Amino acid sequence: MEPVKINLFGVPGLALLWALTLIAFGVFGLRIWGLIGLLRQARYENRFDQFGRRLAHAAEHVLLQPRIFNERAIGWAHFLIFWGFVLYTACFNWSLIRGLFPFLPIPYPDEVKLVALFLEIFAVLVLAALAVAVARRLFFPPPYLHLSLDANIILGLIGLLMLSTLFGSAFRLVGEGGHSSLWTPFGTLLAGVFPGMAPNAARAWATTMWWLHMVGVLAFLVYLPYSKHLHLLASPFNVFFSQAATRPVGDLTVSGAKDDLTEGASKWQELTWKQLLNGFSCAECGRCDRACPATASGHPLQPQQIIQKIKDHMVRTGLRRTDKSAPKLVGEVVTEKEAWACLTCLSCMEQCPVWNEHVPVIVMFRRHLVSQGRVERTIQEVLGNLQRYGNSFGKSDRMRAKWTQGLPFKVKDARKEPVDVLWFTGDYAAYDPRMLEITQTTAKLFAQAGLDFGILYEAERNTGNDVRRVGEEGLFELLRDKNLDAISKVQWKNGNRVIVTTDPHSYNALKNEYGLANEGIGVKHYTELLDELISLGKLALKKKLTGKVTYHDPCYLGRYNGVYEPPRKVIAALGLELVEMPRNRAISYCCGAGGGRIWMEDTPDVKERPAENRIREAARLNGVQTLVVACPKDIAMFRDAVKTTGLEGKIVVKDIAELVAEAIEVAPVQVSG
Repeated sequence: MEPVKINLFGVPGLALLWALTLIAFGVFGLRIWGLIGLLRQARYENRFDQFGRRLAHAAEHVLLQPRIFNERAIGWAHFLIFWGFVLYTACFNWSLIRGLFPFLPIPYPDEVKLVALFLEIFAVLVLAALAVAVARRLFFPPPYLHLSLDANIILGLIGLLMLSTLFGSAFRLVGEGGHSSLWTPFGTLLAGVFPGMAPNAARAWATTMWWLHMVGVLAFLVYLPYSKHLHLLASPFNVFFSQAATRPVGDLTVSGAKDDLTEGASKWQELTWKQLLNGFSCAECGRCDRACPATASGHPLQPQQIIQKIKDHMVRTGLRRTDKSAPKLVGEVVTEKEAWACLTCLSCMEQCPVWNEHVPVIVMFRRHLVSQGRVERTIQEVLGNLQRYGNSFGKSDRMRAKWTQGLPFKVKDARKEPVDVLWFTGDYAAYDPRMLEITQTTAKLFAQAGLDFGILYEAERNTGNDVRRVGEEGLFELLRDKNLDAISKVQWKNGNRVIVTTDPHSYNALKNEYGLANEGIGVKHYTELLDELISLGKLALKKKLTGKVTYHDPCYLGRYNGVYEPPRKVIAALGLELVEMPRNRAISYCCGAGGGRIWMEDTPDVKERPAENRIREAARLNGVQTLVVACPKDIAMFRDAVKTTGLEGKIVVKDIAELVAEAIEVAPVQVSG
């Protein structure tokens, strides 16, 4: 029986289908047009470049969705639901066109044997995935998963569509005389449940299932742009327009911006359109919150809520026109404490399956707060030091190279003597008393390897990496320009122009935010350089170390720049056994220093500092007594955490350069017990 040739409630089926279709697509279109209108009110940024790279990135992360498998069981469930959605969307449109234009000489999708088979297989798989999703939501909800009625309605609608497909197949088979078919295996099984049903009744029920399916999808279409499942439509575009598709995530520059963004955003219209698109794309899965060290520590920050609050505020004030009664975006909707709690460690962005970009949004809010002078005293002091002295310690720039005085050789001034490598030391390596011996040790390693290196002496300034993430964009630009001026004066010995730094924060700024690649200057972290020197035999290891160690991946070296293997290769070359912490590489847990948090005071509501959490994780590893680090700030944060956790004597924090020096200069060292 042709579904559209019947009368429903006295109305011809074809007319009813046309009416429902026009209403559904009309309501859907108006809502989508309104949401696009909101994005058009935001600031512009260019995310339309390098189409090929963006398309390849979207193809991988939309079609394969590798990030959802970070949580394996529910990852598979979401993967099946997604592909079921794709298949059923395609077949719905096929069936809708066939129903609206019954004169077309094409079959319905379930009349094509191979398509019918796929529809049934996916219906069963999606129902199984829905069962997993529902069980998870009801009995095993992970922290910060958004448990809303909206999600349950969507899951119910999806289940209805799958069941209507299977029962429609079963009723058709009964209506055809009960014939079984290998192309409809599950429909055949269900048909056995209705052995005594008359063929006419079965055909009527098959038609009912078709209409139930079509009306269900049209209802889904109307509800979709009003629900959290708007992300099904928005997230593929979000992935396509993501920064990671074309340039490093460690660069906070807004490409193609037509406005001055140094004063940040106090209204949603002052964010960029891509930053607002985050809200439409958010799946409310809570993965970003579960990964956030600030959230885990008890700070009043949940990255998911930041994105959701912006979206809700934008829709409420932009579409419903309630500007007069609406609270302020920054300070009321998003509190100042939330903005300042962020460590900019990128854990949220790394875990987000739809590639939302939380950190740039938070930095935009911080820029506004800084422009209004709404920053805590310690930050004001540090920013003043950086403005006045060029370093966060408030020390004279002439003291930056004081650490060189204890060396048995003179370190070159790269502005005056030709060098192969410029060593950009960074503030902590140059000024922090806890780091000076390690900095000297690193210099000895470079010298022993025959590396012709120099430094900038008093001309070096803080790179501004954390200054920028605190929100002081103008000061960042000032520091960057002064450093670039100093680097332009370096006397390079040959065409191989390389800058090395021990500080991952400096590494990120120099590599991603200074434009040095355009000048033919490469930037390396010292673990990359040590790995090269050892591999080439230029740094001869006289002794093998023994014992078990673990290694902490710094946020700005790992997640920001993908440098994971060089430090591990150095540790292996030393002869040490590396025992990985449960959270390693891309899911490494932040030490708590990033985003300027190292300059801020902890609030009373903090349950546990990130560095303490990380130290306890390392101390729980069997046979491990040494935590190896590759960042000056890690030395400061973790050695302090060893004391505050009472783990002195159980775990020791060592810089990787210290271990290399032991392998070169002293007898075998037993690193762990």
